[in-house]
Amino acid sequence: MTPQGVGDRIEVERAIPLTREADRAESSSPSMEPRSRSTRLCRAMNVLITSFALIVASPVMLVFAIMVKLTSPGPIVYSQPRVGLDRRRSSARSKTYDRRTRDLGGLPFMIYKFRTMYVGAEIRHRAVWATKEDARVTPIGGLMRKLRVDELPQLFNVLNGDMNIVGPRPERPSIFSRLKVDIADYSLRQRTKPGITGWAQINQSYDTSLDDVRRKVSFDLEYLQRQSLREDLRIMAKTVPIMLFRRGGW
Repeated sequence: MTPQGVGDRIEVERAIPLTREADRAESSSPSMEPRSRSTRLCRAMNVLITSFALIVASPVMLVFAIMVKLTSPGPIVYSQPRVGLDRRRSSARSKTYDRRTRDLGGLPFMIYKFRTMYVGAEIRHRAVWATKEDARVTPIGGLMRKLRVDELPQLFNVLNGDMNIVGPRPERPSIFSRLKVDIADYSLRQRTKPGITGWAQINQSYDTSLDDVRRKVSFDLEYLQRQSLREDLRIMAKTVPIMLFRRGGW
């Protein structure tokens, strides 16, 4: 399918190195070391669990890939631009500034999903939130959405470093630009990498209105307040029964 917003141009200025004095100040700051260590541990955990999940899920992914190919024309997996981590908050650690002439709130990346809609559906119907009785969704796509297996290709996004297993759901640039105006503190979600599952996803179903998004934002901000390896493992454990019993927003 042709996703809405692929043609959006995202202008990014060249990174400007910090001064040597700022480099020395940041490298000598004792408060940065625990944060850096925690980030490395989180990354290691995400890579380890994702690698294991890909091995376990590969037969299921193969079956659904064949079903998608046989039941409707078009690609098996499609990619779509999403807004990711706002790396400007870590510019001091990376020793670069990342200034944008058009602020999207975070760096864009391409997310991977099994195709669940007919090719060209969003050209005819424009980009809107999916609903339970969505005419754009194929029969196999509807089944994959119920079982949540359409999100499995995002495991490769985790390996690429664009996403974590746990975090706020990433949004399309065109929708993100509207929501950050309509909803207070919406951009604060970009303080961490987006995730496949998360505190908001296991507590709230699919978005159908701005009020739904506001509730999810409040859950995302709660998660940011207590984000840790233990919290991520707890959310992963809660995600399993949600997948099995087909409830929640994941």
